[in-house]
Amino acid sequence: MRFVTHLIVKIILAFVGISVALVVLFKFVPVPFTATMLMDPHGFTKTWEPLSNIDRNLVRAAIAGEDSQFCEHSGFDKAAIEKAIKHNAAVRESDRGHIRGGSTISQQTAKNVFLWQNGGYVRKGLEAWFTFLIEHIWGKRRIMEVYLNVAETGIGTYGAEAGAERYFNHSAAHLTPIEAARMAAALPLPKERRVVSPTGWLLRHGNTISARIGVVRRDALDHCVYPGN
Repeated sequence: MRFVTHLIVKIILAFVGISVALVVLFKFVPVPFTATMLMDPHGFTKTWEPLSNIDRNLVRAAIAGEDSQFCEHSGFDKAAIEKAIKHNAAVRESDRGHIRGGSTISQQTAKNVFLWQNGGYVRKGLEAWFTFLIEHIWGKRRIMEVYLNVAETGIGTYGAEAGAERYFNHSAAHLTPIEAARMAAALPLPKERRVVSPTGWLLRHGNTISARIGVVRRDALDHCVYPGN
């Protein structure tokens, strides 16, 4: 029994050490690939760009569409999770509407970089651990930078730069509010949602995010990403 206990302790300590080391490494080094990229049957196209080369409209669109409390929470938004649970229960009961996620940008980044897509309690637990680490080691600006570089933006396409080149034939350094909003609207389901010429609910959702970009700008909801600006 003592041997088993010691073995478990060693495994836990090794995991903690390795995970902390990886988070520290990726605070300074671009993430070369993720499990999602490697498992993509279409292969993957990506181009890493520093946040300074990504239009602020896309940062604002991501906050507006995915995580309006990004600068205020410490990785987890309890209110958003509870709201998503209630919304999704109503959708399932009526069989109408769209399922809403409650994960923050920090949680999505932790999952995308260090874990895999399909869930379960084990992955959720690991996601919480890595979310805690990146919030305390990376900080908000780095979290946003990594998020916009590794998020899937289309079939076999990852990151803001590759997505902008694919959909708009120009760099992510210059995105109009509507272009940024349409990319952000597709982020939760990039394989299913059209960025170019969306229709119906997706068109309306993109237009809503575009309008909210102005709210993010007005209320400085991106202040943690651009401190002092």
